Amino acid sequence: MNLRIERKHNPSTEEREAILVPLRAYNASKSASPPPEHIALLIRDDNDEIVGGVYARLFYQWLFIDLLAVPEQARGQGMGTRLMQMAEDLAREKECVGLWLETFEFQAPEFYKKCGYSEIGHIADYPPGHKHFFFQKRLSY
Repeated sequence: MNLRIERKHNPSTEEREAILVPLRAYNASKSASPPPEHIALLIRDDNDEIVGGVYARLFYQWLFIDLLAVPEQARGQGMGTRLMQMAEDLAREKECVGLWLETFEFQAPEFYKKCGYSEIGHIADYPPGHKHFFFQKRLSY
């Protein structure tokens, strides 16, 4: 069999999925885990429009907080802390080992530390002149 590598800009969803299929099969052979479960905690305004919230993925008994957005008018009023507590409660309900997330230094690393998360690493100059942090919080039962 002859194999070749093709460079592709803006690959399609189908092309991404074609790479994921063998990767998921390999991962499944190493860890018996159900497919990821996607979860959202939505903040809605008076017009029922989504203005923020949490988007997370449950996988390998960890809850990954992929997105957290608190609308400007709700910042400093406990909405973010409440969302993080709800995510933690959900992780406990699902018997997770813990939660993890990524954030930039210009976003909310101090907020996550106040929520009990610890830094497990960072990338300097991503984007240039800033740090990209990785945090985790292990759960106790």
